[in-house]
Amino acid sequence: MYTTVVWLLAVWFFAFLSLAEAQQPTKIPRIGVFLPASAPATAHLVNAFKQGLQDHGYTVNRDVTLERRFAEGKPELLTRFAAELVRLKVDVIVAGSTPGAVAAKTATGAIPIVIVTTGDPVASGLVASLARPGGNITGVTALGQELAGKRLEVLKEMLPTVSRVAVLSNPDNSDTALSLKGAEVAARILGVELRIQEVRDPTAFEHAFQAMTRERAGALMVLPDPMFVSHRERIVALSAKSRLPAMYAHREYMDEGGLMFYGASLADMWRRAATYVDKILKGAKPADLPVEQPTKFELAINVRTAKQIGLMIPPNVLARADRVIK
Repeated sequence: MYTTVVWLLAVWFFAFLSLAEAQQPTKIPRIGVFLPASAPATAHLVNAFKQGLQDHGYTVNRDVTLERRFAEGKPELLTRFAAELVRLKVDVIVAGSTPGAVAAKTATGAIPIVIVTTGDPVASGLVASLARPGGNITGVTALGQELAGKRLEVLKEMLPTVSRVAVLSNPDNSDTALSLKGAEVAARILGVELRIQEVRDPTAFEHAFQAMTRERAGALMVLPDPMFVSHRERIVALSAKSRLPAMYAHREYMDEGGLMFYGASLADMWRRAATYVDKILKGAKPADLPVEQPTKFELAINVRTAKQIGLMIPPNVLARADRVIK
């Protein structure tokens, strides 16, 4: 009898433990996402990332939660945001720019970091190499140095007689020097003079475009920069007012009436970033995941904008366009 009671108590005890374990809430992974631009300017990128998560079976607020931070084009906020996400003990950090990735790397060497950047993560010291990143960082990059030269080349094809091209750049952006280097190499080959217009603050846009007019620039190339993306509507409007044919680094400018874009899709890069997050949540180490580069690049041309500024687009350039806006 005593043995039976002990046995029943033991069965009841282990059954109770099993029930208690079953009732323990499953931890929902938290993903820290911080972008260098404003929430409205980057909403489509967050949506692309969420779509990428959904493609891998995650529904936001059910299977994962997102801690979102937006720097509004103010680089000084990135350090604060990185520290906040580390204090929250998120499972993965997704950084949407080279400065953001640098801030995240400075803040933590333990939490996995997925980058989505147009810069060069090797030159920036973020990873040891694209094939073997090492450390806690991996992700997607478009390598802006090579693309800057290609954009200038396409701009020259559009305007065969152009000899002076203005370049809108933000010297406070760590990717700018590499982009300028790529543009300068291409400019020497193409016989084009570059006139650099530095803009650190949105209040300086008008002054920069006035300088382009004074210097008789025949075209404009806008380098990748979060602040520029946040103020893309204003930049496109000033380009049209100055009648400057402009080449942009992000497709988002085309939605505001930009003339021309060449490069990889940021939205596609953010969708791909979700693949890295999925692998990391399933146990993969960032050091073992090669940094991915886009394999498809798009040339988009706005014919309507070309007509507004009196520009005739060469048929061979128009024929190469992947997207033509009429």
